[in-house]
Amino acid sequence: MKMYPHELSGGMKQRVIVAMAITLRPTLVIADEPVTALDIVMLRTVLETLASLKERYGMTVTLVAHDMAVHAEIVDRLAIMYAGKVVKIGSVYDVFYDSLHSYIKGLISAIPTLGEKRLIKTIPGIALSPLN
Repeated sequence: MKMYPHELSGGMKQRVIVAMAITLRPTLVIADEPVTALDIVMLRTVLETLASLKERYGMTVTLVAHDMAVHAEIVDRLAIMYAGKVVKIGSVYDVFYDSLHSYIKGLISAIPTLGEKRLIKTIPGIALSPLN
């Protein structure tokens, strides 16, 4: 309580933010990239904290992340957006095993696997202009 933010590790900061978010017992928590730039131990801790709070308080957690492995760990359903539009909604199984969209395939193929070296495939084309 008496520490300044710059004295906290990334994981500690994330846990403080989660604690602040649930203080008033919301029914919905929107977690936007809650584990980005955390080491694997802190990532696991934050995800387990979110999952236990979800169960304990019956809250809905909407998780925004680019890391498909994170989604596979904690979510019940996924909505994948590409170029500002939802391109797939479904269970984790549906999205991982029944997706034809090249962006979704790219996200899934970017999940690292132990002991396997492979190139990350790119999606051809250029990103759409935010002005459009």
